[in-house]
Amino acid sequence: MIVVLALLVVPPILILIQLSFADIADNGAIKGYTLAHYSALFSGAKFFGVLWTTIVFAAFATVISLLFGGILAWLVERTNTPFRRLAYLTAIVSLGTPYVLYVMAWLFLFGRTGPVNQLYHWLTGNTGDLLNVYSLWGMVLIEGFLWSPLVFLLMSATFRMSNAEMEEAARMNGASVWDTIWHISLKLARPAVLALAMFVFIRDIEAFEVPALVGIPGDVKVLTTDIYLAIREFPPNLGHASAFSVIMLILVSVLLYFYGRISKHAERYASVTGKGYRPRPFDLGSARGIAGVIVLFNFAVVLALPLLALFWMALTPFIAPVGWTVMKSVSLANFIVVLTSPSYLSLATNTLIVSITAATGAVLLTAVCGWLAARRKPGGTIVDQLATMPLIFPGIVLGVALLNLSLRSPIPIYGTVWLIGIAYLIRYMPYGMRYSYNGVLQIHKELEEAGVASGAGIWQVLGRVIAPLLSPALVAAWLFIFLISSRELSIAILLAGPNSQVIAVSMFDLWQNGQAGELSALGLLWTLLMVLVASAFYFLERRQSAKTFG
Repeated sequence: MIVVLALLVVPPILILIQLSFADIADNGAIKGYTLAHYSALFSGAKFFGVLWTTIVFAAFATVISLLFGGILAWLVERTNTPFRRLAYLTAIVSLGTPYVLYVMAWLFLFGRTGPVNQLYHWLTGNTGDLLNVYSLWGMVLIEGFLWSPLVFLLMSATFRMSNAEMEEAARMNGASVWDTIWHISLKLARPAVLALAMFVFIRDIEAFEVPALVGIPGDVKVLTTDIYLAIREFPPNLGHASAFSVIMLILVSVLLYFYGRISKHAERYASVTGKGYRPRPFDLGSARGIAGVIVLFNFAVVLALPLLALFWMALTPFIAPVGWTVMKSVSLANFIVVLTSPSYLSLATNTLIVSITAATGAVLLTAVCGWLAARRKPGGTIVDQLATMPLIFPGIVLGVALLNLSLRSPIPIYGTVWLIGIAYLIRYMPYGMRYSYNGVLQIHKELEEAGVASGAGIWQVLGRVIAPLLSPALVAAWLFIFLISSRELSIAILLAGPNSQVIAVSMFDLWQNGQAGELSALGLLWTLLMVLVASAFYFLERRQSAKTFG
């Protein structure tokens, strides 16, 4: 198992380091080794400008996500606000929607002729734009919206488990609602908030969709788009891209180190004990209506308006402002093209192949790895470290590494769906590891010992005892990896060949080519399919859990 994991994880790191020092000929051959790529990066102001822009973009987007998602989570979990289920529906559906679609929808909404600016012009009489969406602050706003549903879901779990007795004691001693929130609620949630802030900041550093679709047209470059543009040069500037990738790898590794340290000490702030724990919500009183408006505003901004924008664009032959004058051109033509075109069927097939390959491979591999690590078997610690090591890879960096490996591999894997599937497996293996590891910890060792005492071999115990009990965690892991693989763009955009295009790359290309109608129709149909798949697996997992645990 150690050998398998090492073969998956170590070569991408080594090839990046090698090529970052390599003097590469136009045909891709290595002529020698040099420090020129690094000296070119650090000698000019461009690198530091891009790095600063990346940090500013990630920092402010993180703040927006935390404020937007965190406030909503506190209202839903710690108060008697209305529309709680609507908040969860908004978050879950939005997480199943490809980011390319969301970015495109918000570009339409906030665009120069979009509904937001139209409303602004009508209300104020001002002919200027409320927001230049193709700017750093436009990127910040959209990226902040993208991650707010995940922040909401993760912060909801934190506030749900927060002990209300401390908050109630503060209120009984005369503290206002605001003082109670500031001095009690937030302090108890501080480790979770800091860890989540670091996690979102790392993911914003790695972000590709928003920087590519918004930043490149607006001439706002960050680390990921600089790497992408270097690969897209002719001939590809592999040395520059690899050096940039190594710098980004180091940056993410340092951030993950601090993330681990923050998460490690979270138990110091535990407030839930076995003594009479029963969380009770705040009664908002007359402010309950305001809280309901906030929940509805979140539903509108995060889900309803983007989906309506996509539906409008899918019904029109070209991007057009919302208005009665365009209604005569509304039709289902784009949906018909998507449903009847063999090329779109091929895209869906390729996407399903790579997503199923990645999810199945990652779950099978990490199920065994999780058992070895959780049971402290010989080599279990090394297995755990290797299986979680891909966390240091931003998607674009892993794409650069595997692109270089495939070009130099004797196995003709370059430009195939299998290369993309392997890349997704490596990228999302740590998530499967966490599901499996935590699932094994819930299974008492005495069940394995009873199986061995009955004469069963270790593989029989794993197959007949551990696997059925672990199946809910494995199903959840499979579904999660499948869904995020099906919308992954930053890896596939570098690795996809002419015959291995996937949905996310096609959506990106359609937007670049101005085919917003077909893109919207394709995206809406694909999102519907993913929601149906997620629902089917949810009910399957519930049924399996009922059979397994009675």
